Amino acid sequence: MPNHRELVDFGRGGLRVSKVGLGTAPLGGMFSSVEESSSDDLIKTATSAGVNYFDTAPFYGHTKSEKRLGRGLHLAGAQSSAIVSTKVGRILVEGEYTGPTIFRDLEPCSPVFDYSAKGVRRSFEESLERMKLDHVDILFIHDPENHMDQAIDEAYPELDKMRSEGLVKSIGVGINFSDLATRFVRETDIDIVLIAGRYTLLEQTAAKDLLPAALERNVSVLAAGVFNSGVLVNPNDGATYDYAPASKKIIDHAKALHEAIDPFGVPVSAVGLQFPLRHPAVKAILTGARTGEELKSNLKDFAIDLPKDIWDSLETQGLIQPVER
Repeated sequence: MPNHRELVDFGRGGLRVSKVGLGTAPLGGMFSSVEESSSDDLIKTATSAGVNYFDTAPFYGHTKSEKRLGRGLHLAGAQSSAIVSTKVGRILVEGEYTGPTIFRDLEPCSPVFDYSAKGVRRSFEESLERMKLDHVDILFIHDPENHMDQAIDEAYPELDKMRSEGLVKSIGVGINFSDLATRFVRETDIDIVLIAGRYTLLEQTAAKDLLPAALERNVSVLAAGVFNSGVLVNPNDGATYDYAPASKKIIDHAKALHEAIDPFGVPVSAVGLQFPLRHPAVKAILTGARTGEELKSNLKDFAIDLPKDIWDSLETQGLIQPVER
């Protein structure tokens, strides 16, 4: 039986994280608002269930997620035992934000991209202050796809210096593009890649470039967005994929997965949660949740024993790629 509490080696800094971590973008009100009481209950539920890894970012809710995670960890008495990752690359400046956003619980500030060494230090210090923590364990360069040169030439060396100074134990990149993540693996000495949506039951783009490179370079991969913004489990009109409306092609692919999995008598969510860990480069997954009950449901699905031939069946039907080890 898969065990979400199982601790795995993560990065090169001696960290051991639960196989299932909690992604806290929903605590910034991603797609729908979240009550603070629900946020507090979610963090308490996670720590009580043996989830020891929490990922956040200043961008999520424009500081709201970080504040709620810090509050929840303190209320749960877990601020010293939890392993926390946050991100750099955006500075949050005072002033109401009026642009497009997927977040519903915005704080009154606006994000400004900044991958400079000075920006990295400022972002890190402000994150600690928001979460009321004296350290975080992992620092990711966040969404650098339109700023790759500065992220590699300025942000990465500063993170490397911070790692050497002992301010963080591991560093990495959090991104939605496997080719750009692969560039970081090849051109820098990062410990971890957080790849969102590119190695899932629905899409295995990262299998072509990122995962082989990560194995070669001893870089841990963290798979996020395992439901591809929800379309995998709810492939209906109005479903979202990569934080935007899903195309008919994507919806049809998700429906085909449902039809292929249905005869096995297990929920698609269970298959989706367990799929990324089939690959040896993937050490852990993130699951996003808005409430404690939603997290409990995900953890229950993760623990389901899947039929041994389900993967062969999906591969034979051309719905997933074989795992190359």
